[in-house]
Amino acid sequence: MRFISTKIHGTLDYLTAFLLLIIPFVLGYGTDTVTGRIFVILGVATILYSLITKYELGLLQILPIELHLMLDVLSGILLAASPWLFGFNNVAYMPHLIIGIAEISIALITKTKTYPGL
Repeated sequence: MRFISTKIHGTLDYLTAFLLLIIPFVLGYGTDTVTGRIFVILGVATILYSLITKYELGLLQILPIELHLMLDVLSGILLAASPWLFGFNNVAYMPHLIIGIAEISIALITKTKTYPGL
């Protein structure tokens, strides 16, 4: 059942991107390791594809919301699996796993219809 509006989803996108960008510093990973770089790369990507998404908080209104949600799911899968894919699960895995699963979950419960006019 999809119950999160695209407007709320947009807000969550930018909050998630901000979280992804600051978490390497808050948790002490920095950006000189893959542990921290994956957060920064996905944070920047989230900002970029959110800015071009055709929803209430998109700037350029190009990318359909369905494709945006698919990118969210793929980003969440990559983030959740990254500790094992890139071999740093012995250093850290919980933040990647939790945020990745949250990203997937939110995408799956977001409505695919924006308000009229978009």
